[in-house]
Amino acid sequence: MIKKSYKEDLAYIHDVGYGDYALRSAPGILKILAQNNIQDGLVVDLGCGSGLSALELTKAHYQILGVDISESMIAIARTRVPNAKFRVESLLKTDIPSCNAVISIGECLNYLFDSDNNYQALMQLFERIYNTLTTGGIFIFDIAEPGQVIEGEKVKSFNEGEDWIVLVEKEEDREN
Repeated sequence: MIKKSYKEDLAYIHDVGYGDYALRSAPGILKILAQNNIQDGLVVDLGCGSGLSALELTKAHYQILGVDISESMIAIARTRVPNAKFRVESLLKTDIPSCNAVISIGECLNYLFDSDNNYQALMQLFERIYNTLTTGGIFIFDIAEPGQVIEGEKVKSFNEGEDWIVLVEKEEDREN
């Protein structure tokens, strides 16, 4: 029970505390899609979280398939965007259907809590994405780059809401 509650609590915190990143990213994603003449069709959202990007994309008449490893995040997404499709799976292992675009926003490709995340898995994912994109299709993603933290040091910060607080600790390991 504690484990389940923790997952639900963390999903809630991620949604209300960090969801603004997805909302701020959506206009840029829509602009990139338009610049590449992708006006409709299927967009696959890898690491979709609570469906905030999916909501904005469905408003613009795209079909959405969202994939996230967190059951609790997908539960929020299904409630938020009932006309989109969602899967609880590792973004590194999920089958990706033929689509016009794939997005992965919020540094999802860096997440180490997915035990499948490694260099080889990422290269295989990129190849699968390339092979499933329709002609002219695009992959929009972000990653955390090295150099945000001085090697050997930890940077701590916190984010808080009305009924929660999260400590964020960053460190860099250039060997891995």
